[in-house]
Amino acid sequence: MRLIAGLFAVGLALAGPAERWWRHVEYLASDELEGRGTGSPGHQKAVDYVSKHLREAGLKPCGTKGYRQPMALVERKLDESQSRLALVRDGQERELKLGTDAVLSTRTDLAESLEAGLVFAGYGLSIPEQGYDDLAGLDLKGKVVVYLSGSPDSVPGPLRAHFSSAGERAKALLRAGAVGSLSIPNPKNSDVPWARTVEARLIPSMAQGYTSLDETKGVRFSGSLNPEAAGPLFAGTEYKLEDLMALSTASKPLPRFPLKMALRAKSKIERRQLVSDNVCGMLPGTVQESVVLSAHLDHLGRSATASGDQIYNGAMDNASGIATLIEVARSLKERKERPRRTLVFLAVTGEEKGLIGSRFFASFPTVLAMVANINFDMYLPLHPLEYIMALGLEESTLRRPLEEVSTRLKLKVQPDLEPQRNRFIRSDQYSFIQKGVPALALKFGYEPKSAADQIQKEWIAKRYHAVSDDLSQPVDRQAATQFNKVIEELALAVANQAERPHWNEASFFRRFAQ
Repeated sequence: MRLIAGLFAVGLALAGPAERWWRHVEYLASDELEGRGTGSPGHQKAVDYVSKHLREAGLKPCGTKGYRQPMALVERKLDESQSRLALVRDGQERELKLGTDAVLSTRTDLAESLEAGLVFAGYGLSIPEQGYDDLAGLDLKGKVVVYLSGSPDSVPGPLRAHFSSAGERAKALLRAGAVGSLSIPNPKNSDVPWARTVEARLIPSMAQGYTSLDETKGVRFSGSLNPEAAGPLFAGTEYKLEDLMALSTASKPLPRFPLKMALRAKSKIERRQLVSDNVCGMLPGTVQESVVLSAHLDHLGRSATASGDQIYNGAMDNASGIATLIEVARSLKERKERPRRTLVFLAVTGEEKGLIGSRFFASFPTVLAMVANINFDMYLPLHPLEYIMALGLEESTLRRPLEEVSTRLKLKVQPDLEPQRNRFIRSDQYSFIQKGVPALALKFGYEPKSAADQIQKEWIAKRYHAVSDDLSQPVDRQAATQFNKVIEELALAVANQAERPHWNEASFFRRFAQ
């Protein structure tokens, strides 16, 4: 084993940039790591691997515990055989088959038993800044809110993404007196089809071992309902589900009304405590500020229900981003340039469990004052790189150095082309945003309706959070190395600029600045 590892290291040292990047992806997305589930032995192997490469890149540890930042977690695993869900009307039960009709979410600490009335509340969103509130005027005390996934087109993308987050949604529900929520995914705007949701439903969730970081504390129920099984919910009302879906597709307001039935739920949750690590190294600067480059190291682990291949290898999500993190650190070592601000290289755990690793780091940083975050998660190097898509482009002064770097590298910059997917709050940059740190999330861009656009959409439909996100898929390795160069040059540009990055005056997220 030691000989094999030595040969791998020699091969990596002799390889070119594209091959080195791919070698990292190959190891991190190999079956040996079993999908890098948070806190798993496979994830620990990945932690060891990244720690080794950050050390070899000459980075200094970020904290007193070396390159690792351990955190206490609580794993929650649903015992589906001892759990049930039913709709109740006039004393009669209509059972919902778990794993077919419905899925219970253990990201919320589910109550052992619950019976509550149901109220349909549009998208279930409360956005005071826009005068928009689906929950206003409804009797929600002790009720479960039923909502259609999505958001109103009238609200700016980053704003609706923020208020669609689990934490903000939980706050709104609790303020209104509700005890939980039941979502109905809209197939027209869902990244993950229902069949894939069902396949992954028994993968354990994780919660922070620190209750102060539990964003959904107090919510007693959370679940999703198969759109094909949701029709009976609306029996006795003047609406049918297809009517509501059509209104949403046409960007028309959704009605809000009490449903004629209640929800009866029983949940059996198995809990265990564990520890998982972030990995962090830094290239020290000359001033007391730092720029954080981040990517998530974890993925989904193994499926408990899939037949055949059960390993979620996560090659693009996000072995690709970690490979970029390592290669950028390596390249900066070779340049032997000391940046003005410290550059922090952060591989976080628990992104797939609700951004728990980045939230922990942002809450308990082991580095100097953080002034910017550049995140790369599932950036999808599946075609030539011509556009850099920047989520959060309009929000802060980070736009200027990104455009300057991209122009120099003969690339074009574009904003998020699909704000309805709420991606601005679905990756680790959101943890830094909530702490007031200006951030960008960078991905491969494309012209709408182009071949690249089609490639991206097909990948989401077929490989996102699927076992097919593996090493057999076609990847443009040269394009990935171009992306690495963008990250490297942008990191140095932000680290060396005289002006401290800040939120734009018109940005909603400016309110979080500290």
